[in-house]
Amino acid sequence: MLSLEEHARRFATRAHAAQDQRRKYTNDPYIIHPAAVVEQVRLVLPEDEPALAAAWLHDTVEDTDTTLADIESHFGPEVARLVEMLTNPPTPEEMNRAQRKRLHFQHTAHACSRAQTIKLADIIDNTRELLHFDPDFARVYLLEKRLQLDSMTLGDARLRQQAQQLVEQGITQLMRPPYNVPAAWFDKRATHYLAPQA
Repeated sequence: MLSLEEHARRFATRAHAAQDQRRKYTNDPYIIHPAAVVEQVRLVLPEDEPALAAAWLHDTVEDTDTTLADIESHFGPEVARLVEMLTNPPTPEEMNRAQRKRLHFQHTAHACSRAQTIKLADIIDNTRELLHFDPDFARVYLLEKRLQLDSMTLGDARLRQQAQQLVEQGITQLMRPPYNVPAAWFDKRATHYLAPQA
């Protein structure tokens, strides 16, 4: 009989492959990203099989035809709840990127410590080589991750420190040649993500 984690690995592999989903910059099969997230989570939650299963499944509801009901049917309510905390809620089409991200940050901020730990691992893997592949997008993404990390207080402290270091190192690099993004750009852009004052 398959373990819960192995079942999740196979399910996620099939779900992402069915969409022919690939990593944006390398064209690798998408499943290498959940696999990397799982290995980060395993370092800090080695015996938490529901969390490891959720790490495999964390992008299935957002990026494939899988629903949360499917997750609960296959893996039970505990895994489904973790995946729900890792799935960005739907937002109105008229919202701009900053408004959508603000809602996503609020959603993550209310996630439990296990879900935030998985999210930290997700940020680590997504941040590692982004500057190399796409410096223009990196400045937006890294700023967003800085803001999101500020609101995530419950995840594993070691992974949070690693994620924060990667984000801050990336922003520091962007402020140096050859990118030369002014510090003021990050400060001004950050205000777009603040909730409007009543």
